[in-house]
Amino acid sequence: MPLNSTLRGPLTKGSDRGTSLPFVFLVGNHSSGKSSFINYVLGRKVQTAGVAPTDDCFTVIAPGPKDVDQDGPALVGDPDIGFAGLRQFGPTLIHHAQLKVRSGINTTNFMMVDSPGMIDSPVSSGGMSITSPGYSGWAGGSTPNNSYNTSSSAAVMDRGYDFQGVVRWFAERADVVLLFFDPDKPGTTGETLSILLHSLGGMDHKLLIVLNKADQFRKIHDFARAYGSLCWNLSKVIPRKDLPRIFTMCLPVASTKEGGEDNSSSIGVDGNAADALDRRALADLHQTRDDVLAEVMKAPKRRVDNVITNLHDSVHLLLMHAVVAEDVRSRYSKRLWENRIQEASSLLLGATLAGMGLYFNIPPQFTGGVVAATVLGVGGIRLYNSSKLKDVEEQLLSSEELGASFQRTHPQEVSEADEFYASVWQRIRDPLRLSLWRTGLADYPAVTKKELKELQRILDVDIPRLRRKSSNRSGDSDRRDKNNNANANDQVEFGDDSLDLLGSVMGLRIATAGADSGETIAEGEGERESNIQYQDVEEENEEDENVDDYDDSKSQTGSISIDHDSTTPTPLLEHFDAKAQRKAEKKRKKAERRAQKMGQGDPTAGQKRCTLCDNSVNLLIRCTYDSSGEWGMVCGKCWKSVSGGVVDGDDAHPHYRYGGLWKNRRAQQIT
Repeated sequence: MPLNSTLRGPLTKGSDRGTSLPFVFLVGNHSSGKSSFINYVLGRKVQTAGVAPTDDCFTVIAPGPKDVDQDGPALVGDPDIGFAGLRQFGPTLIHHAQLKVRSGINTTNFMMVDSPGMIDSPVSSGGMSITSPGYSGWAGGSTPNNSYNTSSSAAVMDRGYDFQGVVRWFAERADVVLLFFDPDKPGTTGETLSILLHSLGGMDHKLLIVLNKADQFRKIHDFARAYGSLCWNLSKVIPRKDLPRIFTMCLPVASTKEGGEDNSSSIGVDGNAADALDRRALADLHQTRDDVLAEVMKAPKRRVDNVITNLHDSVHLLLMHAVVAEDVRSRYSKRLWENRIQEASSLLLGATLAGMGLYFNIPPQFTGGVVAATVLGVGGIRLYNSSKLKDVEEQLLSSEELGASFQRTHPQEVSEADEFYASVWQRIRDPLRLSLWRTGLADYPAVTKKELKELQRILDVDIPRLRRKSSNRSGDSDRRDKNNNANANDQVEFGDDSLDLLGSVMGLRIATAGADSGETIAEGEGERESNIQYQDVEEENEEDENVDDYDDSKSQTGSISIDHDSTTPTPLLEHFDAKAQRKAEKKRKKAERRAQKMGQGDPTAGQKRCTLCDNSVNLLIRCTYDSSGEWGMVCGKCWKSVSGGVVDGDDAHPHYRYGGLWKNRRAQQIT
């Protein structure tokens, strides 16, 4: 957003650019089963699994026509795949990243990102205290949106790069985030809890906590102790009474014992009872695994919702930043102009006295003294005002004054104790103070009311419209899946409808014009009911015609290419037909409107019926006409009979009240 760059706002450069495909991000302890789960989801062995740490890289696994491996510089340098933002974390991180393109995998419409297993180093990894800097609660903290503190005092550099910042960068752009724990280390790894506290705060809407390898417990008491230990450790970094759901699961065991028994172990009892209990327990673990898998497969569908959520969050941050910054700047500007007026008044007074001395031929000693006194006085005043302005600037940039500016610009939210606005303020307060301090209040650019209105319009009009559009299309996708009896393991198609919507979201600009409103009808008398305005909103929404079709060739660029061959699923083919029908319908309506303007269309288009005579006309009067007091829409002929031909009525028609006029905007234009 240009306004963000002008104001040095809280949004980092390129924060509105997503990856070429949705992706799922996995993070957790070492040997917690992340690589095994990835192999299970993909349907082939891609990652190396083991008890000891097996990988120290962030690995992006993407679908493609053939197997290709690329190193970190190639991944970050690819302009299309969408990971160029990792360059900010330095060369060490770049050389610890890689891309694996694989063919024949189950996920053809989204990527998966594996992360290095987390372990505790001999050096403390920096506090897990809830009161540590940059954190103000599970619901978001004070970390600015899409920004990271990479200073040596805040970043944990024991890996050679800011690991917490990298995890947060991936998590903010991911559509699903999986945090893995295992029975051996159920929340006891300090680095994992630190990541949950500092890097995954505010992302619980897409975060799944998984306790993997639950089939390794020998006794039910072991499971209870491990689960309780995990909950206790999580409670230290999630300051809420209600803990999030913990998905307890296991992956299928490839090998079996001799005699056909499952490799899973008994849970505390013997004999047939143990077998029955094992089957019930494993069935529950497998069901939970299927639930996690279902959430992973929803990543493409969640991409649109996540992008809209990110847009909503970014606009809120920028709007509050602009409003509070403008309030601080205007207060400083007011004080500055007061000083300038004081200096100009002193200078004008001295010049007036000197002029009067010359006019009345007063001795030049008096005139020279006046001039000297004026110069010294104005210079002294200016010097004094400059020092006072510095004090005023320091005072305005203090935490107390910034908080007062927030309360002054958001009085209703403060009085209602709105937690959402409080959390947004906590996130922008420090970045706002830093931005104002770096630029200086004297040089800080002003924010116009038009720019603020455009931001507010995005929140009030554009984002709700995108939400409704996304919800309707998701419902259509679900109905297509049901009609085609899709298998439970089938993937969700990230079709052109979602891509079109995603393109419209990402292409949203501050200067986007609002939707054309309907005709507002003239008001009648000063009564409350007569102030109601009616709108004749056209059924055709021309905004949809301005949404550019998504370029299908995008999936063929860069390091990733997806073949759309004859195996294209039936729901996607049906979608193409539906899209063609929608385009044809839009063309038909457009031709109809063009004909209306040329006087060749349907003369009855847009007409409404009279409440009394039921005739279709282009002009109706809103009024009451009987003892019921109900409002009706009557034509000109019927209006004379209910009003006596008088606008405000007469004594012969006591039930009549005038309430406005409706006119057909689509009436035939006769030339």
